[in-house]
Amino acid sequence: MTSRILLVIPTLDRSGAEKQLAMLARGLPKEEFEVHVCALTREGPLAASLTDKGIPIHCIGKRGKIDPLAFLRLTALMRRLQPDLVHTWIFAANAYGRAAALRAGVRTIVGGERCVDPWKNWWEFAIDRLLAKRSQRIVTNSSGVREFYARHGIAASKFEVIPNGIDATQRESLKTRSTWAEELDIPESANWTGAIGRLWPQKRLKDVMSALDVIKVVRDDVFLLIVGDGPDRAKLERFAWQLKLEDCVRFLGERSDVPALLPHLSLSLLASGYEGQSNAIMESMAAGLPVIASDIPGNRDLIIEGETGYFFPVGDRGEMARCWQRILSQPDLAKRLGEQGARRMREEFTIDQMVSRHGALYRRLIQR
Repeated sequence: MTSRILLVIPTLDRSGAEKQLAMLARGLPKEEFEVHVCALTREGPLAASLTDKGIPIHCIGKRGKIDPLAFLRLTALMRRLQPDLVHTWIFAANAYGRAAALRAGVRTIVGGERCVDPWKNWWEFAIDRLLAKRSQRIVTNSSGVREFYARHGIAASKFEVIPNGIDATQRESLKTRSTWAEELDIPESANWTGAIGRLWPQKRLKDVMSALDVIKVVRDDVFLLIVGDGPDRAKLERFAWQLKLEDCVRFLGERSDVPALLPHLSLSLLASGYEGQSNAIMESMAAGLPVIASDIPGNRDLIIEGETGYFFPVGDRGEMARCWQRILSQPDLAKRLGEQGARRMREEFTIDQMVSRHGALYRRLIQR
């Protein structure tokens, strides 16, 4: 007899939590779990990867922060599906999804906190605390996220830490370096550094460009490839122009071919002020890249200082530049860091491990 699982998330955009949900939905054993996915607001580019596997997607069409009709539609969906377990991901889905599950009489409810969220207001934390009391467990990907929410009044014992999964299989790039160089209008012989993520304040990309400005004093072969899109793109492009970096910074936008680009980078860089567990770091390490990143809880779960990469204090552009230059100036060090990072991903952060741990949790809670 299969157990029906409903996974609820705001959208199916190509972002960290959404990628993990899609991999989980596709990976859970079909003979044991009948998986449904609910997109609270709208679908997105990851929807096709689910429908191709025969996984039903239900779109609620929520509008704005407060949408009573969307809540009623979500409750009606749950009453119709009668899931054995509802697992919600990210704040809007946590709030609407868990409340709707309670109203629909779902017996097993699991929340999902995927990131340190300093942006939340007092009333959002109050909602989190209230619904945590009615949830059997809260899944997170990082001990740092658990500690953050414990400081905001949710018992650490409520959390189940299941690290993100990554496809750590190293593949040959589908494009040659010369093809990339021509497409991006950069010298093939230069050092290419990647900064991957949504273009908004959390990622602190101005710090990255300021560190590049320091690097340019000692070397002229460094190009920064910023992969992703978001509301700050115009501001960041203007900032690059103000620093006179427009000749060595490329804004690549949202792309589906990032795995083909990674093998051609010299290193990957993440300057975020806060994270849950960065898929950008994991994908870079899986591709054999050394990584330098801000010294924050989520990143500490992934990078081992001096073994797979280096940390710098949040906002410390000088130390970021020093780490950057250290790796670029020592090819043997870069190779060693990259190889050890790839090994760490293969051994400790696989998709199979992530799916298996979720399956074991669902099984245990439903049997109760």
